[in-house]
Amino acid sequence: MNIFDIMGPIMIGPSSSHTAGAARIGRVARHLLGCQPAKASILLHGSFAATGQGHGTDKALVAGLLNMAPDDPQLPYAFDLAREAGMAVTLGKIDLPGAHPNTAVLDLTGPKGETLEVRGASLGGGRVRMEAIDGLECSFTGDLPTLIIRNQDRPGQVHEVTGALYRWNVNIATMQLRRDARGGLAVMVLESDQPIDPEVIAHLRSVEGIVRVTYLDMTEG
Repeated sequence: MNIFDIMGPIMIGPSSSHTAGAARIGRVARHLLGCQPAKASILLHGSFAATGQGHGTDKALVAGLLNMAPDDPQLPYAFDLAREAGMAVTLGKIDLPGAHPNTAVLDLTGPKGETLEVRGASLGGGRVRMEAIDGLECSFTGDLPTLIIRNQDRPGQVHEVTGALYRWNVNIATMQLRRDARGGLAVMVLESDQPIDPEVIAHLRSVEGIVRVTYLDMTEG
């Protein structure tokens, strides 16, 4: 056990799970989209839905979408700041059987029409787990540089990705493979021990059969 486990994250309260974790979910979602959303539809499940407003969960999620850290003193004013930034926000509730009680679904639209739907859960102590992207299940925390690759489910795709990372001397820490159906759309989630060079990402985007490459590195701010 370390001091973080005892004291929790540096944050604007009142709750590490309902506030700090929610802010991190929003911030990860923004980084996955690659820009500040023009529109954000936020659906809250379970405890988030029942007590989220009192704990500032709604404000924290919006603050994260504005790229604010959990300890940003302006977090309580997130809705006003979103309006000033031209980000339209709608809130609602959703029932997700079997999901973690602190779960949010964020449906985002960027200024150029980019779209992204993410589902994330706040696990306590400011820790989060991203659980789905555009309807495909995944599992990552955002603590490590992460590649999320949407590709056609066909032979050779995993080899293309891992081979490129090998050639650029990137060490894979974890790797997950999911697909919606045989021969349909698949997703690879790879966490690495070091940042990934933009040349690698550009190469992967040029590979036939790869539909979308998203790179998340929260260490870059």
